[in-house]
Amino acid sequence: MATKAIVSGVHDTQVGALPESTCMSLHTEASLGALADAGLKPSDIDGLLTAYSFASPQLMLGGVLAEYLGIRPKVNASICMGGMTGGLLVRHAESLVSSGMCRHVLCVTGDNRLTGMGERVQAALADVGHEQYEQPYGMSVPAAFAMAAQVYFHEGWLNGDHLAAVAVNQRANAALHPQSHMKKPITMDDVRRSKLIASPLRMLDCCLVSDGGAAVLVSASETGRDLPKRAVELLATGEGHTHEHIFAAPSLVDFGCRESVADALGRAGLKHSNVDCAHIYDCFTSTLLIQLESMGFYQRGAAGPAALAGEFAIGGKFPLNTNGGLLSYGSSGAAGGMFHVVEAVRQLRGECGARQVKDAEVALAHTLGGIFSGHCSILMGRA
Repeated sequence: MATKAIVSGVHDTQVGALPESTCMSLHTEASLGALADAGLKPSDIDGLLTAYSFASPQLMLGGVLAEYLGIRPKVNASICMGGMTGGLLVRHAESLVSSGMCRHVLCVTGDNRLTGMGERVQAALADVGHEQYEQPYGMSVPAAFAMAAQVYFHEGWLNGDHLAAVAVNQRANAALHPQSHMKKPITMDDVRRSKLIASPLRMLDCCLVSDGGAAVLVSASETGRDLPKRAVELLATGEGHTHEHIFAAPSLVDFGCRESVADALGRAGLKHSNVDCAHIYDCFTSTLLIQLESMGFYQRGAAGPAALAGEFAIGGKFPLNTNGGLLSYGSSGAAGGMFHVVEAVRQLRGECGARQVKDAEVALAHTLGGIFSGHCSILMGRA
C-alpha cells in the first residue's frame, strides 16, 4: 500500500509579547508540543526542517535545534523563503515522507521579533527591495503591497470599507482564541481612523509584530489510523513563483497564488467549491482580498463586497482565517504562515470550540513570501 503523508501533530505557543522567550525556547516549546500532540518521542524524529530567525540569526538553525533537542535526524535542513517558508517546510516534509526517506518529519518555526528585536524589526523590513531600483527611492514592505492595493482602488474593485471589514472580522475571530495576540474588538470606524501607513493601508490594515512559535509534524501512514491522535491527511500541495522584486512583477493583480492553488486542487482532484475553510496569508487586509481573486475563489471585484456581506465569518459562506490570522492572531516571521497550517488542522479535527467551522472536511492553508513573490498552498482533509 502506498505511503500517505499525514499531519500527526501540531502546536503553537502563546502569541504576543513574551519577554522571557528566546528563538530557541519558542522552537523547543512548539516542537515538544507537536510531539506530545502526536504521542511521539523526540527519538522518533528522523527528519527536521526549520525556517530562519531575525532575532537570533544562525548559520544552521536546524543543526542548532537538533542539538538543543538532543536528536540526530537523518535529514536536517533550514529553508529561508520569507513568509512562504512555513508552507514550504510542510511541502518538503510531505516529499520526504512519501518517498520513504523519513517516517516522522518535524517542521518548526518561531521567533521573538516583538521583544527580542525592538526597532531592529523596522530596520530589517526597510532593507526589503532591490538595492539599486527600489531601496534608494524609499521602498518599504507596506508601500510595496500598497502598490497593488492602489491598482484595485483605481479600478473600483476595492475600497476602504472592504479592507475595514476584513480587519474587523479577523479581530472578532481572534477574540475567540485563547492564545491570540490581539483580542480587543475593533469597529469599521476604528480601522478607517487608524494611522495612515502607506495609502490606502492604515495601521489596522497591517499585520502584527509578535513573539511566538509553531510546529507541524508530518508522518507516514499506510492506513491513516496508526497514530494515537486522529490525523489529518495532506491531500496535495502546490507552489507558484512570478518574481522577486515588485518592480519586476508581470502583474499587480494576478500572482503565483493562482498557480499554487490550481496545482494543489488539480493534484487532489478537487474544485474551489470543495474547500470548507481557508487560512490565507494576510500580511495586509488588501493582500487577502487580492489573493482570493487571484486564486479564483472570487471574481475580480467580488471579494471586497463579500467581506462586507459577512461571507468570511466563521458561520459565513466562506470562513477565512478563523484564528484571526496575521492581522490579529499574530505574526512572528515564518511562524505567521505556520499558524495558518495549525489552525487548518485543528478545524479538520473539530477542536476549535467557539470558532469551529461546522462540518469542515477540506481546508486550505496558504503562505506568501516576499511582495506577492512566492506562494505555497496546502490542501488537507480528514484522514
